[in-house]
Amino acid sequence: MKLRIKGASLRLRLTQGEIRALAQHGMIEERVPFPHAQLVYRLRREAAAREIGASFGAGVVEIQIPEAAVREWCTTELVTLEREQPVPGGTLRIVLEKDYACLAPRNDEDESDNYPHPDGASGKTC
Repeated sequence: MKLRIKGASLRLRLTQGEIRALAQHGMIEERVPFPHAQLVYRLRREAAAREIGASFGAGVVEIQIPEAAVREWCTTELVTLEREQPVPGGTLRIVLEKDYACLAPRNDEDESDNYPHPDGASGKTC
């Protein structure tokens, strides 16, 4: 699972295996180690949630996704889930995407579990 943070925006990209794990177990997470702490980012299916929402505390970025949205996203061709969440001083944009393989191979990245790029012959990169 890749996390991209830019300003007031969180974007997560998930491979096929991560989508399966989210559907089966209801949660996936990654950890980034630092010398005296770690950053955890997590997606969690939440039966009581009415919409996608993000929180941060104790070094954990957690995004909750309504159960129905997880079911649709994980079992259909739907690529993206997104929401703009009101936060003090503005909004936080949350984008969840299925991770597609790039058309141009990259030496430093394993894309073996990524979704096949739907536009394989177009000449686009990522």
